[in-house]
Amino acid sequence: MPIHFAAARCASRSPVARALARKALRRAANDNPGGAGESGAEARVLNAALRHFAEHGLRAAEAAAMLAERAHRSGEADACRWWTEVCAKLDRNLAIDLKRRMTAQDMA
Repeated sequence: MPIHFAAARCASRSPVARALARKALRRAANDNPGGAGESGAEARVLNAALRHFAEHGLRAAEAAAMLAERAHRSGEADACRWWTEVCAKLDRNLAIDLKRRMTAQDMA
């Protein structure tokens, strides 16, 4: 009985090689800071919120709220607004409650 050998396949055309080959990575659809629908100011707040989260972890929203309240008591309106926006990026409900408390303090 004769033995027949098949010719070796080209590695680039092999079904296994094609399956294992890494596809070219495309840029993520949402990886465009300052892009679609996001202003530069919003991107800066988001960046600051992410850095704040990296520093404070799960308590980052509470820490931002405390900084906003401290700035509010000191009369620093810009700092208060900044930390309130950072808090809103991290926890919207806490930011709403914070604004409500600060408004009540202003009325009293």
